[in-house]
Amino acid sequence: MTSTSDVRGSGRGTVRPDHLGHVVFVTAAAAMGGFLFGYDSAVINGAVEAVRDRYDVGSAVLAQVIAIALIGCAIGAATAGRIADRIGRIRCMRIAAVLFTVSAVGSALPVALWDLAMWRVVGGFAIGMASVIGPAYIAEVSPPAYRGRLGSFQQAAIVVGIAVSQLVNWGLLNAAGGDQRGELVGLEAWQIMLGVMVVPAILYGLLSLAIPESPRFLISVGRHERARTILEDVEGEDVDLDARITEIETAMHREDKSSFKDLLGGSLLFEPIVWVGIGLSVFQQFVGINVAFYYSSTLWQSVGVDPADSFLYSFTTSIINIVGTVVAMVLVDRVGRKPLALIGSAGMVIALALEAWAFSSDLVDGRLPATQGWVALIAAHLFVLFFALSWGVVVWVLLGEMFPNRLRAAALGVAAAAQWIANWAITASFPSLAEWNLSGTYVIYTIFAALSIPFVLKYVKETKGKKLEEMG
Repeated sequence: MTSTSDVRGSGRGTVRPDHLGHVVFVTAAAAMGGFLFGYDSAVINGAVEAVRDRYDVGSAVLAQVIAIALIGCAIGAATAGRIADRIGRIRCMRIAAVLFTVSAVGSALPVALWDLAMWRVVGGFAIGMASVIGPAYIAEVSPPAYRGRLGSFQQAAIVVGIAVSQLVNWGLLNAAGGDQRGELVGLEAWQIMLGVMVVPAILYGLLSLAIPESPRFLISVGRHERARTILEDVEGEDVDLDARITEIETAMHREDKSSFKDLLGGSLLFEPIVWVGIGLSVFQQFVGINVAFYYSSTLWQSVGVDPADSFLYSFTTSIINIVGTVVAMVLVDRVGRKPLALIGSAGMVIALALEAWAFSSDLVDGRLPATQGWVALIAAHLFVLFFALSWGVVVWVLLGEMFPNRLRAAALGVAAAAQWIANWAITASFPSLAEWNLSGTYVIYTIFAALSIPFVLKYVKETKGKKLEEMG
């Protein structure tokens, strides 16, 4: 058995858990909600043009149907923290799994456009819940020395979900002869694309049956012995468990359960730390990352790429997304959160500026000129790479750990809700902005990427290696 040590005074945890494999399994199971988040985010990419054709709608209405799930996400995120404080993290995961499953079936079998939109809202509510519960739960069961890497599992699951969904879409499209509305097992290909999410949704529910409740929640409801057992599993036998339980309990007694009212702070409406979380969430979305996953096939087709190749490019972008996320997982506890965020911002500014330049060219026979076409393709992949190795991981890690105990659940809910609202704003506006000026749209994203640099430098504090009880 590996010996452990706990460096308390410096705020740097160096504990290696005795059962690291168990900790990894628990974390991966909780991050399955992130997989569903990623899968749902990207699967609609394969259905956009089919929905437009089947229901004969314009860009504005289509954008609202695509983006309406994000309203459900915002509501789910805003309420999940409070629900989790009342019934526990695991029960929230199970509720989300049921909603995911129902949404997948309903989305695959819509009777009308409004029906499809309604099921997307239901699925969005589940995604919003999972986006809050996953990072919070992972932060609460992770030893301090490993929390950054384990917290990265949420984003890793998201990007794997995106890649798998793009791969499944590509396979189903080919099976349907390249037609999103082609028939497969009695349904149109796009319906199967949406319905396949039933499989990971059920798996998420089953995994939630196999992992323990958060020790911090158990202590909050007086179940100290169960909390002690779980802490021993995740932090090691050589840790002074009595001291850890006392430390957590003392923090909880000092700080009441979080509620929206606790976030309020004077003339700024919210406490400053809550605004930092909101800022991180908004910048993460306002660089336009989800355009690459909701609309990439449509985007490439709009500049002359044929449908099959556009799906392939979407898949290769997802692979780059995974590579960048792995890099971030390796570096987040070594380099720190702030340096990665700054590196990513600088890289995104360059990549987005190149995309803006490439898309400023006039189309020749419906296609970008060769040079601009290659620049756009390479820059799009570089943008996703720099996002994935920085903001994609760092924001979820920070949101799971940056808030003090008295605010964590409620503050994370508000920050996640802000993220979904920002995501909705970008997703709903892109089709109209692209029709107005595609290059100008990418200039806007470039500006937000540039503004994220002074924001991180001035307002974001490094949290690497600190215990959750030290935050705030």
